[in-house]
Amino acid sequence: MGAIAHLYRGEVYRSTIWRTRLDTTTNWAVVTLGVALSISFASPEASPLPLVLVGVLIVFFLVLEARRYRYFNVWRARARWMETHFYAPMLSEGDLHMEDDWQRVLANDYLRPRYHVPFMVAVGRRIRRNYFWILLIQTLAFAGKIAVHPTEVQSFDEAMRRADVGPLPGELMMLMGVIYVSVCGAIALWSKRDDLRRGRARGREKSDSMG
Repeated sequence: MGAIAHLYRGEVYRSTIWRTRLDTTTNWAVVTLGVALSISFASPEASPLPLVLVGVLIVFFLVLEARRYRYFNVWRARARWMETHFYAPMLSEGDLHMEDDWQRVLANDYLRPRYHVPFMVAVGRRIRRNYFWILLIQTLAFAGKIAVHPTEVQSFDEAMRRADVGPLPGELMMLMGVIYVSVCGAIALWSKRDDLRRGRARGREKSDSMG
């Protein structure tokens, strides 16, 4: 019992550390977006280019955070597994239900460590939980820069001219923006459906544990 208690404390500690690391990459994405907003709206002559370039950094932070999330999910899943199969039955029934073989699942996870979620599922989860709002602000800021800054746009052709970035025409920039947002949205939606599918297979509403 004492060994299980210390093991649980260790897994909670590791999940807390990696939770902090997840927050760090999100903070980086927010700060860089804020800098891009400040530069793009600093003067009437300012270009919307920083709002485009910051998208590259946001994608980089998203990929980095998804990688960290896969590690975090291992520690979180182990702690949650012990909560639901060890502590909860002991507290509610006074029985550990060893016949459910939950301890063997936990032991195998220590003997053969593995990620519990695929990389793209991790990316989709981070988009749904954090990066959706960052992408939404970036998209609205770019549209607002084109539409109303420094003055209200008067025609579609004028909007396309404002969206020009160097030799790249505004039409191409808009198309790239649509693809950028659509791909992120598709990954988020796909990961949500995958979570629901795996959850139904396990008899749970969510599929964020191991086993």
